[in-house]
Order: sequence, then C-alpha cells, then structure tokens
Amino acid sequence: MAKLSTKQANKARHILLFGPPKSGKTQLAGEIASDYDVVDFDFENGSDTLQKLPMEFKERVEVISIPDTRGNPIGITTALHAIKGNPGSICDAHGLWNCPKCKVSGASVVQVNLGVADLSKAYIFDSLTQLTNSAIAHITKGQPDDYKLTYDDWGNLGKLLDTFLSYVQQCPNHIIVISHETEVEMEDGKMKLVPTAGTRNFSRNTAKYFDEVIYCEVKNKKHIAASSTGYSNSILTGSRGGFTLETSGSASLVPILKGEIVVANPLTQNTPGHAAAGNLAEKLAAMRNK
Repeated sequence: MAKLSTKQANKARHILLFGPPKSGKTQLAGEIASDYDVVDFDFENGSDTLQKLPMEFKERVEVISIPDTRGNPIGITTALHAIKGNPGSICDAHGLWNCPKCKVSGASVVQVNLGVADLSKAYIFDSLTQLTNSAIAHITKGQPDDYKLTYDDWGNLGKLLDTFLSYVQQCPNHIIVISHETEVEMEDGKMKLVPTAGTRNFSRNTAKYFDEVIYCEVKNKKHIAASSTGYSNSILTGSRGGFTLETSGSASLVPILKGEIVVANPLTQNTPGHAAAGNLAEKLAAMRNK
C-alpha cells in the first residue's frame, strides 16, 4: 500500500472524444501528429478527414483500415485482440488479427503491441459507435435481418464493451477513443448528452473508463472542444487533469498528452507550458482556416 504523496500519476492519457457528426472529432485527434506518432484504427473511413493535415503530420499517421460490416463484423474482434496488449499483426487487405491468408501470402501487415508502453505514440479508435454496431452484429451473426435482440444479447453486448473499455482504462499507452452522442436520463433525473456506447444505461457510465471526456461541437461556425466538468449542465464532460479546452482558443490534445498545463485556474495562464500550448493553438487555428 502506497501513500498518495508517494504515488505518481499515470503518464498515459486515455481520452474520449464525442459529439455530433462533422463536429471535428477525428480532426482534433489526428492533429496530435504534430508531436506524436499515431496509429489510427479506422472502422468507418474517418481517416479520410485526416487528408487535410499537413504532409509532415500525415507522414506520422499509420492507418489501419478495418472494413467492418454487418455481414463481416471483424471490428470488435480485431479491437479486442489489439487492446488486450498481446503482440500481433493486422493485415492491410482484410483488417484481421494475425490473418492466416496474408501470413501465407506474405501480404502487407501492421505490427501492433499495445502491451509495451511507448509514450511517443498514440492510438486512435474511430469509432466506439461502430464498435458497438460490430459487437451487435457479432452477437447476432446468422440471425435474420429483422431479428430483435434478447435480454441475454444486450447483456453480452455490455460484456464485450466493458472488456474493451477496461483494457483501454489500464493501457500503458496514450489512447483516444471517438464516439457520437446520445441523450440519456441521468441518475438525478436530468437529461444529458453522453458518449454513445451500447445501451443507454451503459452509455451513461462510459466516462468512468477515461481520464478526459471531451465534447466537440460547432458554435458560431467555429469548432469547439470542451473538457471541464462545468461546461454545460446538459453535456457530460470532465477532466481528471483539470484541463479546460474551451478556454484555450484553438483546442489541442497535445498539452493533455504531455501533461503540460492546467488552464482551469487563471493563475496558470502565464506559465511556460501554457505559452507553448498557445503557440501550438495558433498554428492549428491557422491551418484549419486555410
């Protein structure tokens, strides 16, 4: 047993980005390539958005395309193999974990090992919404199109998502998970927008697996990213590190990954870390406005 005064905070950051479609989630995640090597698990062609990144950023992004469909729900199985931290490979042709066909043919594969910490790298899972759909298709594979999920099916869905997110929570590497939004009734009876993950009850509690829960939206024709607990009474956001992205001008996840700044306290506004973040924000804002 260790005293809190001697315990160091986990340096690996686990971030959940959520919001409506076209709100800048994938772009915000991809922009960390300014400072990090990125592995993008792309389940719904979100990487097309990253074509807007500067060439030097794109050179640092490795895309793993996983063609997940209702008839071939490989997304959830590939994601589970990867996040559990065992070394393996994912083939370019099929998005399969340790694909036997590609192993025999010598086709191109990406080596993955999330069990070994490398904080110069970050992993993006885009998106949790598609992983939910993949898990449902996996559970109901072979059933007719009009099949309705049973109580046991919903239970199995919760188990699959809990397994994936529990490994995210304990992963020794930087992880960014992207999701869409859904409105649910919270325990206090109030309605809130929360990340989409399985059932409404599961979605309501998804934030517990992450250090930072960030909401992306478009306001007054500008992309906004919000992370503080007090951002909105109707949107679930929060930051264990105390980051307040909505006050930082042009938001960036890089300071969060580096643990450089806490901007919630105005007394920190003139720190060197905050100045560095401000310079990065200016560069990103200029890039987005091109």
